Amino acid sequence: MTEKLKRTARHISLGESLIFERSVPGKRGFELPPLDVPAVDSAAVVGAEFARSRVEGFPEVSEIEVIRHFTRLSTWNYAIDYGMYPLGSCTMKYNPRVNEFVARLDGIASEHPYQPVELAQGCLKILWALQQILLEVTGMDAVTLHPCAGAQGEYAGILMIRALLTSRGNPRKKVLVPDSAHGTNPATAVTAEYAVENIPSDANGRIDLARLSSVVNEDVAALMVTNPNTVGIFEKDIAAVAELLHSRGALLYMDGANMNALAGVARPGDFGVDVMHMNLHKTFSTPHGGGGPGAGPVAVKKSLEPFLPSPVLVQRADGKLNFDNNRPQSIGRLRAFYGNFGVLVRALAYALAYGPGMRAATEDAVLNANYIRKNLEDTFELPYRQPCMHEVVFSDARQRKNGVTTMDIAKRLIDYGFHPYTTAFPLIVPGAMMIEPTESESRAECDEFIQAMRSIAEESATTPERVKTAPHSTRIGRLDETTAARKPILRWKPQ
Repeated sequence: MTEKLKRTARHISLGESLIFERSVPGKRGFELPPLDVPAVDSAAVVGAEFARSRVEGFPEVSEIEVIRHFTRLSTWNYAIDYGMYPLGSCTMKYNPRVNEFVARLDGIASEHPYQPVELAQGCLKILWALQQILLEVTGMDAVTLHPCAGAQGEYAGILMIRALLTSRGNPRKKVLVPDSAHGTNPATAVTAEYAVENIPSDANGRIDLARLSSVVNEDVAALMVTNPNTVGIFEKDIAAVAELLHSRGALLYMDGANMNALAGVARPGDFGVDVMHMNLHKTFSTPHGGGGPGAGPVAVKKSLEPFLPSPVLVQRADGKLNFDNNRPQSIGRLRAFYGNFGVLVRALAYALAYGPGMRAATEDAVLNANYIRKNLEDTFELPYRQPCMHEVVFSDARQRKNGVTTMDIAKRLIDYGFHPYTTAFPLIVPGAMMIEPTESESRAECDEFIQAMRSIAEESATTPERVKTAPHSTRIGRLDETTAARKPILRWKPQ
């Protein structure tokens, strides 16, 4: 390994214990001043059954112990602020700090969702402006910011398709899903009470148009396509796919999770998509949900507009904005209020900061992915030997001959200071290694990643055990993942 590759993360390893284990009776991390109002008996106010004098098992520690404990734990995390996060299909791009600044401005962070719309016109203008940008980027006719996650956006999209087809007299029975689509697509279709039929890809990793034509009949409600798909390839026949579906009364749903490869360059509405969702944490740099606030706006063509989730943000004749709840054909309300406002503010800040430069961001993402593809295609198996979009998928086929798998390579990558790529996905590529650099990474950062991957490939050929037992520089070595999955410890019990 060259000096440049000695990026291995070395930390002070203190074997950090749980904060509960540091507890000593009587220790205090703070002290409150004397009351300047009469004391109140809480039991008398809220009722004895709801009052308690202390919290059982609550840790009693000093302030410095609390600060050091959580500060040390924070250094254990890998984040986009630390280095490259090449998770394919996740688009872990940098979240500009201006997004956070804007979301915390007075009048934005402090606004209450129950205030009258007359007093919330500024916030509604933020939502309206974001909607107009999303419509321009996608080429669609109407949009809702209601869904709070990409998966919920998918569900809303398919429910709207079902509602439209039902209004035409037949909701139909099944949804087609290519094997190169995201895994949430078939789950969404089933949840919407459709049967799912899988469409195998052709030899180039794209939709097999002839095979698709043979299965689209009067029972098919829609095709759910991810474009670019999960092997990182653009569906060049997408316009023909849309025309085929429409000629037989079916609709085209596009999973917009990979819009980071299209924004500013190509518009799904222009190549025949009827409905699509977008993951704002991917294309528009808002924080990833991780179980917390997220956003999955859905854009539709005119025929689906009456079925948008309620309420719908509209502009009145006097220019003021309001929520329209009089939507007799709407699929209904998806959640409280109208999306996660703070996330939507961040997305607008990103879009306005880039402006027309959003196209350059897209082109940089595609360039970075192809740069990595070209520099590693002689080292790792490339299932589809053609230019990719914003992510590239390799296979562990060459390394597996020495007993080294995609998971082993990913674990070894940690020793080089990089977060692992996405392993074993998409499923149509055995031993898949899915890499997405995003536009955030410089050429120098991509070069370091390439050198690390080439070094691991060399180790896989000469000292495979070194790779198969990685990582070596972390506080905790490789875990027994099978046992962890089958017998998880979900609750800590004090000894």
